[in-house]
Amino acid sequence: MYEQINYINTSTLLFLISITGIFLNQRNILVMLMSLEMMFLAVSFNLIFSSILLDDIVGQIFSLLILTVAAAESSIGLAILVVYYRIRSIITVELMTLMSG
Repeated sequence: MYEQINYINTSTLLFLISITGIFLNQRNILVMLMSLEMMFLAVSFNLIFSSILLDDIVGQIFSLLILTVAAAESSIGLAILVVYYRIRSIITVELMTLMSG
């Protein structure tokens, strides 16, 4: 019983840290991307734990799907940031008017 509460608390703590990372640091896009990845990790951790607890494989399959999509999303986001940095030589969220089609 205490292990279940410990896993849920760890997942909730990771999720709250990532939410605060997104809301408190809105200037640096890299920190926002890392916070988003940590949010995906917290959700995935919660799905894996519930899958183990309920003796079901569906949570682990969804977790693999979430981590795959998160990896693809972060690689595309970092590629866009590298191109943006080469054009503007600075990465800030406030100055990203180049991206508005």
